[in-house]
Amino acid sequence: MADSRTPASPDKSGAASPAPAVTRAAAVLDALAASATGRLTLSDLSREVGIPKSSTSNLLLALEEARLITRQGAEFTLGRKLVELGAAYLGRMDEVQEFYRYCEQASVLSGETVRIAMLDGTSVIYLARYEGHPAVRLTSNIGDKMPVSLCAVGKALIARLNVHDIEEMFPDDAELPVLTPKSLRTGAELKSQLREIREQGYAFEDEESTTGVVCLAVSVPTRGAHGPSLGLSVTALKATYTPEQGSQMVKELKELAHSLGNPMG
Repeated sequence: MADSRTPASPDKSGAASPAPAVTRAAAVLDALAASATGRLTLSDLSREVGIPKSSTSNLLLALEEARLITRQGAEFTLGRKLVELGAAYLGRMDEVQEFYRYCEQASVLSGETVRIAMLDGTSVIYLARYEGHPAVRLTSNIGDKMPVSLCAVGKALIARLNVHDIEEMFPDDAELPVLTPKSLRTGAELKSQLREIREQGYAFEDEESTTGVVCLAVSVPTRGAHGPSLGLSVTALKATYTPEQGSQMVKELKELAHSLGNPMG
């Protein structure tokens, strides 16, 4: 069954594209990625992309042949080829390689769960995850997306944005996604935290996405005008977390952020 998003208007996807077939193929992959079950039928995808079933069927055959999608009975899912492509992309990011190298050698972070994420609109995408703390495995994995208001790294990243842009993204009365009783609920609450983040130089998440888990995060200095907006976060159990531990975590996160943003020192 398709998800609850508004269906595309007829032939909307790719209508103004120099390569409509590629644009429609990307729309198919986006629809499968956004589906709550990860599975959609031909009818679902035809409706999502906004083209006839016959054209959608041909598109799906091409994507299946390229191993970008997989057919399971009457439904389609994302294919394993996408994992290979994602791994190749991440493997060529110097920041990801340096991230793992630093975490392995760090005195504090080497024993924790650390992640690097990239800003994507009002969400973040997790690019890499260092597992140094087996007790904290219920947090986001590589490739997962999370609304910025629910995670420390998201708040650390949008705190860098222009105040006018933040106002447009999060009006005071904006309703934010909620996962726990401590989740921020309005744009006004979020912007209040952003002011604190700018002053202290790091973000703190107190059980806002997962009960019993806290998180600290910093942003990475942008490398070039068009470089990706990257952030670093470390996760800890609320029951054992102490402010002293947090200070050491932030210190090493900032050292790593400086290394990623200024590779020449």
